[in-house]
Amino acid sequence: MRGINIKKFFNNQVVVNIIISIASIILIYLLTSIYFANHFFFNTVINGVNVSLKSHKEADEIIENYVKGYELQLVERNGETEKIIGQDIEMQYNKKNSISKIYKRQNSFKWIDFLVEQQRYYIDDLYVYNKDILENKIAELNCLNRAIVESQNVSFKYSNGSYEVIKEVYGNKIYKDKLNTAIEMSILKGQTKLDLNENLCYENPKYTLNSDKTSETKNLLNKYVKAKITYIFGSKNEILDGNIINQWISVDKNLQAIINEKAVFQYVVGLSKKYDTVGISRKIKASTGKTIEVQGGFYGWKINCASESKALLKNIKLGEILKKEPIYTQKASSRDEDDIGNTYVEINITEQHLWFYKDGKLITQGDVVTGNPSRGNSTKIGVYMLNYKQKGSTLRGANYETGVTYWMPFNGNIGIHDASWRYSFGGEIYKSNGSHGCVNAPLYLAKKIFDNIEDGTPIICYEE
Repeated sequence: MRGINIKKFFNNQVVVNIIISIASIILIYLLTSIYFANHFFFNTVINGVNVSLKSHKEADEIIENYVKGYELQLVERNGETEKIIGQDIEMQYNKKNSISKIYKRQNSFKWIDFLVEQQRYYIDDLYVYNKDILENKIAELNCLNRAIVESQNVSFKYSNGSYEVIKEVYGNKIYKDKLNTAIEMSILKGQTKLDLNENLCYENPKYTLNSDKTSETKNLLNKYVKAKITYIFGSKNEILDGNIINQWISVDKNLQAIINEKAVFQYVVGLSKKYDTVGISRKIKASTGKTIEVQGGFYGWKINCASESKALLKNIKLGEILKKEPIYTQKASSRDEDDIGNTYVEINITEQHLWFYKDGKLITQGDVVTGNPSRGNSTKIGVYMLNYKQKGSTLRGANYETGVTYWMPFNGNIGIHDASWRYSFGGEIYKSNGSHGCVNAPLYLAKKIFDNIEDGTPIICYEE
């Protein structure tokens, strides 16, 4: 029964055909494997030379012929090409190479795995050449001997209230060390074409239109120039906006936006020169009815340039839109043309007389004695302000020490005070028996002023 089934099985023509096909495939596979024991696989390239299906012996001859006609084409950024010819650098096939390593790597029984897949091999001792000659050939290349055009990062241009990005510039400056390495490796690998740009032989811009840093910097620049600061000086304004701010901004090689702090400070100094009133010439309507021009002193508006510069820099960095007064070292009573206002002490040195007005009303007046001009102690003319007031004080100088009840300094150690040692005031006493620069007043006058005056009150000293 069993024997009959086997006989029927082998008498089946289909089965016979399958067996023959399998046997044929195995035979072809084995014969091909034997072939590849001494030949290279399909798609085999060694150091740039195609040795597919070639015997190991044939490969030597093919590689040697390849070297004889070898040329390396250099493709430069501007589209121009140059060549390095193998014979010019004494390039040769090194027959004492280690190509035998590839024989071992290509297992002949695995040939079927590489029917489609390309096999590229590199043997570092396959070619030899004269390194000194190659070095000279490289040094003579046109790409290394042209006028240098430096690569440039993207740049930024301010226009119509915002910044636009200017495309980067790709120059022609070459990293010589990278070029040397790329050429040497191309020769050793048997490559026939070297794109200098693709192999990063050029010095490229660090930041381009596509860099994240570019958009980051652009956004920051636009934030700065969107700042709008309106400075208020009474009825007058000064507007600072992007049309000025952009002139203070630069971008460094690392695409860092930098605000010129010195320029910011100079802007504030400019405001100070325009709007500060300390020491300016003022026309005063004197109590005698005359119009007197008074210059000098410490009274008036004075911007704190250092503090305001820091504040302004912060405003710009935050892109703020606001109205404000600058930070002042000191303020006057008014921002009008007459910044003294209607509360002040008026001292007429020529008449030796003092008036004190508060809110436009005369509070008190009286004769005084000012500094002795014959001894160089004249009371300095100018507009000052009361520094502070103190009840009960001892005044000291080089050759004197005296106590006063009411002390009201306005110019350093010069001030208004009572003078109990004097029995008369006014006239021409000051010319021969004047003070050391202070304004000596009768007790009643000093008290009345002291009781009504406040720190910062303007004090006008003038001569007719």
